Amino acid sequence: MTDTETRTALYIGGQVRKTSEVLEVLDPAKPGRVVGTAAAASEADVAEAVAAAKAAYDDWSARSAQDRARMMSEAIAGIADDRDQDAAILSQENGKVRMEAWIDTLVFELRWQLALQHADEVEATTELEPAPGLPVTTEIGYQPLGVVTVIVPFNWPIAILGAALPHALLAGNTAIVKPPPSTPLAMTRLVQRIAEKLPPGVLNIVTGRDEQMAGLIQNVDVAKVCFTGSVNGGKKMMEMASRTLTRVTLELGGNDAAIFCEDAVIDDTHLDRLFAAIYDTTGQICMNAKRVYVHRSRMDELVDGLSRRLEQTVLGYGLDEGTTMGPLHQRAQQEFVTELIQEAKDSGASVLEFGELPGGELEGGNFVRPAIVVDPDPKLKVVTEEQFGPVVPVLPFDSEQEAISAANDTWGGLCGSVWTADPETATRIARQLVCGYVWVNDHGATRLDLRAPFGGMKQSGFGREQGIHGIRAFQDTRSIANIDDEALANAAH
Repeated sequence: MTDTETRTALYIGGQVRKTSEVLEVLDPAKPGRVVGTAAAASEADVAEAVAAAKAAYDDWSARSAQDRARMMSEAIAGIADDRDQDAAILSQENGKVRMEAWIDTLVFELRWQLALQHADEVEATTELEPAPGLPVTTEIGYQPLGVVTVIVPFNWPIAILGAALPHALLAGNTAIVKPPPSTPLAMTRLVQRIAEKLPPGVLNIVTGRDEQMAGLIQNVDVAKVCFTGSVNGGKKMMEMASRTLTRVTLELGGNDAAIFCEDAVIDDTHLDRLFAAIYDTTGQICMNAKRVYVHRSRMDELVDGLSRRLEQTVLGYGLDEGTTMGPLHQRAQQEFVTELIQEAKDSGASVLEFGELPGGELEGGNFVRPAIVVDPDPKLKVVTEEQFGPVVPVLPFDSEQEAISAANDTWGGLCGSVWTADPETATRIARQLVCGYVWVNDHGATRLDLRAPFGGMKQSGFGREQGIHGIRAFQDTRSIANIDDEALANAAH
């Protein structure tokens, strides 16, 4: 895939639909280059997508979970055949290196297959036996919600979709997928190939400008919205959903802390893990390590280890051989990260920068030299705000409780990590971190257990994705009470 433009349409009710208006998708590494165009839905298109999903709901929800699982398994068969091309398109529209784009599509398939393993649990019920004086046998079960909307961000759009979409469909819901406006191409191609193998209306795809998308949230026929994105985006989503009492799952940003204890193993293996956890996808992953707290006695060791790895950084085009780090996705984010680094420099903190900005046709792209900010003032924005870029503060601590307090002293609560040679210390600290997911001696998306529930605390959102918990998030709990009339009559006498 080189400079051939990709064009995608809407997919509604089993039909490809073109639009007069389109979204122009730009290459973040090559200023002015158009990667392709995506259909820009109107409000009427959005309403028709909801109507199509609603029309398909009764038949889809009436099928058994095992039948839905069978159809979903058939629908994803062969999805890997186009993985190389999907990855090449995603790399161009997102900016990430080719291998990360390739993994993005692979993780979607893995999550889809893992969700299907829960088919036998979807319709499970429990029974409450009659209690003294209450001759009622109560069955507790689950039912799907209806039409759901899944909205994903630009950074790992296809993989993130896999954390919610298969679970929603397996639970018996029909779905509308909204790809991000700036990276809609690869996702639309992939999801349409799946949707074409499912009954019309079960899976629909709507691309377009955010201002036309209110109907995906506020239409009374939309039962739930699953949104992954920024904290501000989540607040707006919640406000919009409140008007129709549409349910929401919010997986938002994080300011994740990694705590390196005095006895932490800081060898090549662990440094490689930390490096990936900070700088993968040019730092644009919600669960990346955003703050590193290190026991003062190990500070130099850790900074030196990260520095050695950053010295090998090759900033460049995501599809070029040898590139290890691409650009930031958006110009505004590049400017924000640059401001964070400059503020740290102005404060007198030690800022270590690495790599060379590329020239030629990449000059002026959204590139930022990766950086480490050593022992900054904890009040600086590089510590208090989510950088979402290739810069990380490394801060010393002297006591365990000091590190825990610093890690928890933030607005977010998505993930965290504890690095120690002592399992008891790991468990003790992990249980005190206020976040939804904690790693021990590791951190980051590549080490996420795709079977486990995932989600945040505090302003990192609420609700859980993945596994049976992720399926239950797309179901309602229902109780059916059977009265024993004879026992009731005897009790009355």
